[in-house]
Amino acid sequence: MIVCITEKPSVAKDIARILGASVRRDGYYEGNGYQITWTFGHLCCLKDPHDYTDGWRSWNLSTLPMLPPKFGIKLISDVGIEKQFKVIESLFQSADEIVNCGDAGQEGELIQRWVMQKAKCLTKPVKRLWISSLTDESIRAGFDNLKDQKEFDSLYYAGLSRAIGDWILGINATRLFTLKYSSGKGVLSVGRVQ
Repeated sequence: MIVCITEKPSVAKDIARILGASVRRDGYYEGNGYQITWTFGHLCCLKDPHDYTDGWRSWNLSTLPMLPPKFGIKLISDVGIEKQFKVIESLFQSADEIVNCGDAGQEGELIQRWVMQKAKCLTKPVKRLWISSLTDESIRAGFDNLKDQKEFDSLYYAGLSRAIGDWILGINATRLFTLKYSSGKGVLSVGRVQ
């Protein structure tokens, strides 16, 4: 069975129609040798400071800067996300091959790779669907020209580096500026996109 994973249910529906996976199941479509499932954008994120050590739970200048020895990911705490992740994890376990149908770009690559990592799906062959349009012709052409996911490793590492950089700057600078300059009047949010 080939398992395809998209970023959105609507994209999964379009791809399922093109591939002939016409049976709707709970959290995926199935048929014609395919199972097409989806995320809801981000299902995983980088761990919070207190996930590394309880000493980082409280905001204190003496704990700054917070730099974990190794960054980790976690599933976002949400009932719907947890349910969908269990579906994805189950499909991955029985898959012969996975097709990453995430959005074409750095963020799409990061979203899907984190889900694969969290599902411990590290030994299955993974192909990458790279399309910039969801027309029937584009989807068909994309599936006719699937690439090895390894060709997109640098894009994933760029997205991962950006996420880690945002974490380091955002978490540390927000705590620093809030503790030093807010006078207890609220959080002073600092970050790359602030």
